[in-house]
Order: sequence, then C-alpha cells, then structure tokens
Amino acid sequence: MKNLFAFCFCFLFVSTSLLAQQNLIHALPSKLGLDEAYINQKVDSIMELGIKDQAFPGAQVLVAKNDTVVFHKAYGYHTYDSVQPVALNDLYDLASVTKILGPLPALMKLVDEGKLDLDAPFSNYWPSWKKHKDKKDLTLREILSHQAGLVPYIVFLEKVMRKNGKIKRRFVRDTPSEKFQQQVYGNLFISDRFEAKMNRMIDRSKVSDEKKYVYSGLTFLIYPRLIEQLTGTDYETYLDQNFYQPLGCYTLGYNPSKKNYVNDIVPTENDSVFRKTFVKGWVHDENASLKGGVSGNAGLFGSADDLAKIMMFYENYGAIGDKQIISKEVVKEFGRVQYPDNDNRRGLGFDKPLLDNSERTLEKAYPSPLSSPNSFGHSGFTGTFVWADPDNKLVYIFLSNRVYPSREHRQLYRLNIRTALQDVFYRASSVE
Repeated sequence: MKNLFAFCFCFLFVSTSLLAQQNLIHALPSKLGLDEAYINQKVDSIMELGIKDQAFPGAQVLVAKNDTVVFHKAYGYHTYDSVQPVALNDLYDLASVTKILGPLPALMKLVDEGKLDLDAPFSNYWPSWKKHKDKKDLTLREILSHQAGLVPYIVFLEKVMRKNGKIKRRFVRDTPSEKFQQQVYGNLFISDRFEAKMNRMIDRSKVSDEKKYVYSGLTFLIYPRLIEQLTGTDYETYLDQNFYQPLGCYTLGYNPSKKNYVNDIVPTENDSVFRKTFVKGWVHDENASLKGGVSGNAGLFGSADDLAKIMMFYENYGAIGDKQIISKEVVKEFGRVQYPDNDNRRGLGFDKPLLDNSERTLEKAYPSPLSSPNSFGHSGFTGTFVWADPDNKLVYIFLSNRVYPSREHRQLYRLNIRTALQDVFYRASSVE
C-alpha cells in the first residue's frame, strides 16, 4: 500500500521580488524533536486501515513543523484497480478547501486595503442585495462566519437537467459557440447567461430569522465576481499575481486539464448523472462546474507542497519571508472565533476547533484535541484537509479522493482518519 517516501534537504530562498519562488525546507522529524519511529508506525497503521476499509484508494500526508517539512508520504493508488501509485506531486481536487485558498486571501487583502468593511452591509458591495429586505443589512462578518442565516446550498444542476435525466439544450451544449463559451467538461459548454441566473437565485434565496451557525457556501459562488469588481483584475490573475506566484504555488489553480502540468491528476467520482464519466482534471462540485470550473466554493487543484506553502503563509500571519503580504492583524482577525456566545466555532472563512475541543476525546474532537484554539483550516468534500496551528508551528495537509468511485464512500469520516493522523504529530513531540 505504501509506495513513495521522500525526505530531502534544501535551502529556503525568498527574494524581495513578488515573483520569487518559495522553496520548502525538509528535515527528518527527529531534527525537530519529534519521535520518528512513533510517527511512521502510527501513520502507516492509520493509512493502511483507511485503504483496507476503502476510505480512499490512496492518499498522502504532509506535515511541517517550524516551517520545515518533516513528513511527506504517499500511500495507495489513484483507483482501486491498483494500477497507478499515488505520487508526492499529484494534483488533487481540493473541493471546499478552495474557499480559504481562493477567495479568502483576496478578501483579506481587500479588507487590509480598506476596500471592504467586515461590518458594513454586504449589499454596499453587491448592490442586487439592496432589493431584498432579508439580505440588505447582512454584513460580511456574519456571512463569512456562517452566522447570517443563509441557506447552505442550492442545487443549480436541477436547472440544467430535465426529470428524465436529459440536459436542457438552452443551457448546455456539446460544442462551444459565441453564447456557450464556458467549458463545463470535455464536451459540455454552459450558456453565458447561466451565471446571471445562478446569481439571481442566490439573491432570491431565503434567509433565516434565527441567527445561528449554519454552514453556507452560497456567497463563495459570487466572491470571484466581487473581487474582480473591486480590483479591476481578472479573479484568477489577481490570485496568481498576489499570492500563488509570490509563494511559489505554481500548481495551485483552476481547470488543470487546460494547463500543461507534468503532474498527474487524481480522479474523483464516477458521475453517472451529469458528465456521464469518471471526473478527472475537472472540478467535482457541480455548482463550480456550472461556472466553468472557476468558483469560490470549489474548483482549485493543487499539490501537497503548494498547500503547505500557502498554509505556512497563514501560519506566519500573512508574511512571505520578510515581506508582509497581508497585515498580521487582518490574518489574526480572520482566524479568530467570531461568535462564541452563539456556540459558533467559525472564524472568517476559516474553520476552527470545536469550542470545547481540548476537553474531548480523540474520537469526538475536531480536529485533534491537542490543536490550539488559535489554529484554523478547512476540509473538502473530496477528502481533503488543511490546517495551520500558529501556536505550535504545525501545518498539516491530508489529500485523498475519498469520493472515488462514489461519494457514498464515507469511511473516511467513520474512521476519523484525518483527525487521528493530525493527532499523531502533536503526540510525537511528547513520546519518550
């Protein structure tokens, strides 16, 4: 089940240029005071159990301590036919991890620059909400912390599919044209009008009168357009120029099938409803797919190395070497629990530990009960997980395609694999 294991030493070089590449430093766990034998035995055992019980066909784990990668190991295969082993530089569909690696750093920067106010009505920036009494006064702070009362999700796929399973040709065609330019999959192209329809449905969606924690990804579908409006720059270009290139995250991006990466892309689900094939290299999430693969709720692909770079950027509160890309104060604010009195653990966009996490057993904790209250991250539906702990200087990356061949595979959750793996690295510093 195990195949690739790489530790290498290299030097970290950060130029003052925004286009400089950030390389990762690697070292053995023992060099950072961690029990190497304990880590290998525990992680191998958990991963082998996950593959045996079909939590995923393959996966990889990367952990950095004190800005140094101390563990990066791949297990299993891309699929259960055991043909292609997982490689350390494979690209994964990150699903909802996109939220904190795509729109969120841009929103942070805009807040830092005074172009967005967390406590002003969001309708000041998204004017169509001014027409809706239940939305016109909602703030970005409420929205990003999932405290606004927005509905969790809208299944936009229902608008392009007939009850008999056929695709509505007024929305989707099998060849591109002047009015069907956005590619949804290899031979599927969405009407240019459909994004406006999605936005109208979001505008008209109901808002609960009860203000409590309800996870909603709706506004992440519109953040890319908002970011473009506020910056005057194409969303993908803005992310690339301001974050991915400075960090050296050269595989982090949307629609990898359209790019000439040497990296292999791990497949996700056998889509029997819409795309009628195994989805590989195109976003798994249907809503993001209907936006041409570029969305704020899902759509990013990336390698473990690139995720480590951007999570270390967060762990260091917005700094790249000696250059502060986003102010420390803003990153800390986004990573802070916003509504603890409402039993809401969330930060601004970031997920956070359960409010009583340190008092819980490993089985009932989220994430590891040893993670600090100042830690933050996010999980993804496809089986991904990223977490940064500034207090303990620990970054944890888990990548899998647990939705292969079907999203009905839920053993990853039942076995609590991601939390158990993270916990190993906290405990490894105290093992005698």
